[in-house]
Order: sequence, then structure tokens, then C-alpha cells
Amino acid sequence: MRIAIDAMGGDNAPHEIVKGCVEALEDSGFKIDLIGKSEILKKELEKYTFDENRINVINADEVIENTDKPVRAIKRKKNASMVVGFDMLNDNKVDAFISAGNTGAILAGSLLKVGRIEGVDRPAITTVYPTKKGVSLLVDAGANSECKPRNLLEFSIMASAYSKYVLGNDNPSVGLVNIGEESSKGTSMIKETYEVLKDSHINFYGNVEGRELPEGVVDIIVCDGFVGNVILKLTEGVAKTITDTLKNELSSSIFSKVGSLFLLPALKSFKKRLDYTEYGGAPFLGVKKPVIKAHGSSNAKAIKNAVKKAKVFAQSGVIDTIGKEIKRIGVERDGK
Repeated sequence: MRIAIDAMGGDNAPHEIVKGCVEALEDSGFKIDLIGKSEILKKELEKYTFDENRINVINADEVIENTDKPVRAIKRKKNASMVVGFDMLNDNKVDAFISAGNTGAILAGSLLKVGRIEGVDRPAITTVYPTKKGVSLLVDAGANSECKPRNLLEFSIMASAYSKYVLGNDNPSVGLVNIGEESSKGTSMIKETYEVLKDSHINFYGNVEGRELPEGVVDIIVCDGFVGNVILKLTEGVAKTITDTLKNELSSSIFSKVGSLFLLPALKSFKKRLDYTEYGGAPFLGVKKPVIKAHGSSNAKAIKNAVKKAKVFAQSGVIDTIGKEIKRIGVERDGK
């Protein structure tokens, strides 16, 4: 198995990307193609001791910046590290592709270079959402701001397949984000989606309110990309605020500092559960090959975990499963 990585994408590229790839080699069964400016990448690799047969450097002189317009960048920057990665994926030279770069460009590249699974109207970003019970999957996390009921049904089917075959949940439950539990609540689109999901073969739990999400009442949280991104960013902000506030309070006096020593193990566990780096990247479900979007500020730990997730994703056969499931329900192109 070969995993390609855009080594120039993200706030901490290329040093944290390279470091994370080297650390990922603690796992076996794959090789890595690092894509970017070869002179810079080779100099970074000189800092580490590793099996040189497992990391290959692919030169790409251009970089897609966060300020670039996604579609234009994918079409015009033909030698950008991200574009080269997508080309390698599309040409079956690698089994999965990871980037922490421009989200819009990753979405554009996935659609223009790789293409949708047959029958999928809109691919979606699916990310891990930490909960009291462990983790849920949040879909869509930002790819589609406006959706139809059929799109949310597709998101539910794709995330259910990923949850089952990659995360090991036999019969994952699906909850629709709404302002109340009743089927009569919400916008006309949400009310219509409720009926569509209820009549489908997925394990539909029903509506879930925002306050229920951290409780882990469902395995899969379904919403449009606008709502999903707000949920994700709000949760990250609240988690950071709680962590920073606790840190300040526990260092405010000598008594607090002494008491914090006893709380330290619990605080570390709490911080680990909320740390996005523990979960790697977010799979872009609905395209023909494995694409993973790593967090823009990914450090080495996040990249290492993204590589490990990409390996499982590529081995799982979940993309074929999604194709079969979408075909089985017979979602019409001109449907709801």
C-alpha cells in the first residue's frame, strides 16, 4: 500500500508533516510518498532515522495557498503538491491521499480529479466528534452549505458504512440535528428529511438537539455543512475555553497548585479526549478513492494518526460498500 501526502499543505508544513510521516512508520504495511519541493523535504528528512525504503519524495514546485481560489488553483497549478497527489491517486499510483491544505481546493480536487461514486449527488466531509461515550461521526462538516433531503440521506448512508467498516460499529445509529425532538420541528427541509430518513433502511434514531450531541446519544450526527461546521468550530472553542479556564484557576494560588497535582491524571485524560490530533483527519466520503482532509494546523501527531486512518480506510473496502448501498436505495437524480 502507498499513501501520498501533500507535504506543503497546512500551517505547519513541511516540518510537522515530515515528522508525522516518519512517526507513522511505527505502524507497518504501507509506504509513503511525500509530495512537495524535494530539496526542502530531503533536508527535513535528514533530521530523522527511518527506513528509507518506506518514504519516497515526489517533487512538486508549486503550492496551493489558502488564499487561492480552489477550482482555479486545481486547474492552473498543475505542478502543485496537492494536484500531483490527486493525479497520483487517480492514476492508481497510490491507494490514499492526505492533505492539510486549502479545504476548498481539496474538495475541488476530489471532484475534478477523482470524481464521485456513481449515484452520489454530493460528497461530504465526515469528522470524528468527541462525546461522553467515546466518539460520534459528524457529517457534513463543511463541504455543502445548502442541502436537500436526498443529500442528507446519502450522508447518512455513507457515514453508516464508514462507521461500520472502519470504526467497527455493527449497526450505527443516525441522528438528524434539529431544534427539537418532535418530527414537526424545524425547517421544511428538515421535516422532509426526517420522513426520508425514517422510511430508509438506516438505523434512524430521530431528531437530536445540540445539547445532546456531546452526550453521544447517536453514532452519526447528520446535518448540512453550514450547521456541521458551526457545531465543530463551536465545540472546539468551548473545549479550549474550558481547558484554559481550568488551567488558570488551578494555577491561581498555592493551594490550587497543590490540588491540581491530584487532578492531573483526570485533566490529561480530559484534554486527550478533546484533542483533534488524536483522531487524525476527516475522510471525504462520496468520491471514488480515499481522500483525507487533515486539520489545517495539524502537528506531527495529527499527521501520524491521519496516515494510520488512511491505511484502514483504504483497506476497508468502504468505498465499494458505499457505491452498492447508494445503488441499492436507488436515489433518483431528480429526486428530493
